[in-house]
Amino acid sequence: MNNMVRHFGYDELSIGQQASYTRRLEERDLLLFAAVSGDRNPLHLDAQYASTTPFGQRIAHGMWTAGVISAALAMELPGPGSIYLKQTLEFKAPVFVGDTITVQLEVLEKRDKNRIVRLSCQASNQDARTVVRGEATAIAPERGGELPCPPLPDLNG
Repeated sequence: MNNMVRHFGYDELSIGQQASYTRRLEERDLLLFAAVSGDRNPLHLDAQYASTTPFGQRIAHGMWTAGVISAALAMELPGPGSIYLKQTLEFKAPVFVGDTITVQLEVLEKRDKNRIVRLSCQASNQDARTVVRGEATAIAPERGGELPCPPLPDLNG
């Protein structure tokens, strides 16, 4: 496990500090999210049904995009070791299979008590259209540094 990932300690964070994280929604992601969450809404899984909706095609689960925001917080800012406390979300546009979502994070506030950090979160697609926006609150790690990043599990076998 030689893949190291950087994290920021509370004292290293500053108001206005930014980070981004990008992930593409593949067909497999949509199906795995449905299986893991149990959300089998036809809007996500049934192309025929979804074609009759205002979207005209299947859309991602909103919480998949929220999960990408969670990954941005966990992997970028503050990074590994942070503890996610709260999230507000406003869904602005659908996410489709094949869309590439980029989450932009920005530190808005630091509260010394308990190393609390408030961040703005904006997720946009490859056309720069905002799909989700909101704010997150997290506890930042006490100290910054690098941690080993465990590999993702192999789900093919």
